[in-house]
Amino acid sequence: MPDYTLRTWIARRIQVRQRLERICTGYLLFLMVVTTKHTLEEAARFSRLHKSQFSKLLKFHPNIAAQSLESLSKQQAKRLSISLEAVKGLPWKIVIIIDSTLQNRSSLHPENSKKFNHGQGFVIGHQWTNVVLILNGILIPLRPIPFYSQRYCRDHDQAYLTEHERVVNYLSNLNLDEYIGPHRSRDVVVLTDSGYDNKKIENAIADKQWAFIMALSKTRSVKSETLYHSTPKSKQWLSVELFFRHHRRLKWSTIRLMTNGTKAKRKEFRIRHTMGYLRYVGWVHLVCSEPKKRSEGRRRYLACNDVRVTARQIMLGYRLRWAVELFHKNIKQFLGFEDVSTSGFDSVKSHVYWVYCAYILLQMSPPGVDDEVESLGDQQRHLQKYLDHKEKRGILQKLTQIGGVQRYKDELRQALADI
Repeated sequence: MPDYTLRTWIARRIQVRQRLERICTGYLLFLMVVTTKHTLEEAARFSRLHKSQFSKLLKFHPNIAAQSLESLSKQQAKRLSISLEAVKGLPWKIVIIIDSTLQNRSSLHPENSKKFNHGQGFVIGHQWTNVVLILNGILIPLRPIPFYSQRYCRDHDQAYLTEHERVVNYLSNLNLDEYIGPHRSRDVVVLTDSGYDNKKIENAIADKQWAFIMALSKTRSVKSETLYHSTPKSKQWLSVELFFRHHRRLKWSTIRLMTNGTKAKRKEFRIRHTMGYLRYVGWVHLVCSEPKKRSEGRRRYLACNDVRVTARQIMLGYRLRWAVELFHKNIKQFLGFEDVSTSGFDSVKSHVYWVYCAYILLQMSPPGVDDEVESLGDQQRHLQKYLDHKEKRGILQKLTQIGGVQRYKDELRQALADI
């Protein structure tokens, strides 16, 4: 059985009903340690519980997983918001990143699975739109937005909504006061890639009086300040690609930014920028950027509705998006985000919510994990070593008791018989 101290530490943070406490803490602790497979069989072997208990947990209690995730997100956010610091070189203290990731499945037979194409060919599985907070450099995943196919909505009598519509509803109902307490709206910035270049999303962010830095699609219509006042609104709108191609007076300048990798390395970019109007949104700061070496990336078009910032700050802010890419990599590589074999989508949702809970718990420095350890893999290895040492001490203590040797032999025989 996993260490009692760790199970108690987890139970105090997720606050589930007592009858579900043992199975919930067992599944979370299983996700938090090092393992080659994140299957229900392995979870049962690790926790010494029956596989059916984990199957029932995932299938019949998705709301408990969702509530635990929200509770942990708020606990972590409130702890970090006690002394909020501005992001280095930027005027904002609270960063919200929106990005989607795919959960691969082997076939279309699982419920709500669908073919998706994110630019690198078709992938079968589920799509999750993640909304994460970054406070003082720490990433906190909020409750993700699942994508529901038209067939799933029809079978479950739900209204079908596109991904963009679900993001708009999510942002409109997101109350940051519940996470970080009272704050200034101008301290918040939202970062997205060009997949969320949508006027409704941009206006939903602006209605909250938050700033946004958004990558624009090449066909998004913009207009310069002079043209906006001299021509009718229905004319002289250009795609952002043609806009920067026609405005030759905007000269290129070179800036150097630190890369997002582990090595300290500078990367050079060429940028052009101007103030203009984004159609259906309003006045924004437009930036066209490309790596100095063409082989290192493609040209991007960025828009920011905060007129206080410079083009360099817009570039610095947009590069913060790399944090959510690392988050996606970590949950897939270390926490078994894709290791789900259930057919029902409620079970899939529960598994994803528990994976995000495990990620937050590891960031909270559980017993046995050094506060200075940054890598998620290192945190798992420290936790595994702590559990191994606890188990060895427990065995030694049991063997020194009267009749302990025989009792331990009986336990081993029973464990082997259950396999």
